[in-house]
Amino acid sequence: MAKLHFLYSVMNAGKTTHLLQVRYNYIENGGHVLLFTSLVDDRFGVGKVRSRIGIEADAIPLRKDDAIDAIVATEHAKRPVTAVLIDEVQFTTAEQVRQLAWIVDELNIPVMAYGLKNNVYGVLFSDAIATIMALADDFLEIKQLCHCGRKATMILKFDRNGEAVRSGEVIELGDESRYVSVCRRHWTNGDIGPAARQLLARATAAE
Repeated sequence: MAKLHFLYSVMNAGKTTHLLQVRYNYIENGGHVLLFTSLVDDRFGVGKVRSRIGIEADAIPLRKDDAIDAIVATEHAKRPVTAVLIDEVQFTTAEQVRQLAWIVDELNIPVMAYGLKNNVYGVLFSDAIATIMALADDFLEIKQLCHCGRKATMILKFDRNGEAVRSGEVIELGDESRYVSVCRRHWTNGDIGPAARQLLARATAAE
């Protein structure tokens, strides 16, 4: 039976690389895969999913009022869909996540949704994440390390002085250099670590 999978991590843990590898494996075996991404995330162009190691694929860009269930059902009627993959699921809506569950239950198509579980303020990223945490059949954490060697579970946002930012916008697309994935202890302490401080110093010196 098909399942709704939630694959989550902090930033820079390789979620998109994992997603694109899964897509490639399905296609290599003759599968028909529908790949979606949020219209909000247009860092690499609208409808583009790209990993930090350079691999990419075209995707269907989703607005918050798009009905994913209808899009998938229409395509499935033309040609059976093997799997549905969602990048950046945290930017979708709770209703769209419920539609993902419908795709699994009524069309028997596996859905793999990738995204950030927590935001920089230490709470679930969005209503969509709260909903998928409630509805998903299967969970997989894609692990990343903190600068201290512990597992990174939190995202720390920092300013140009390397100080932790505790208010304001959660995500500023296009300025990923202001985020670092850390363990809970260093998130609480606001410690971005030596590597991030070094990169910040280089950027400041180059200005």
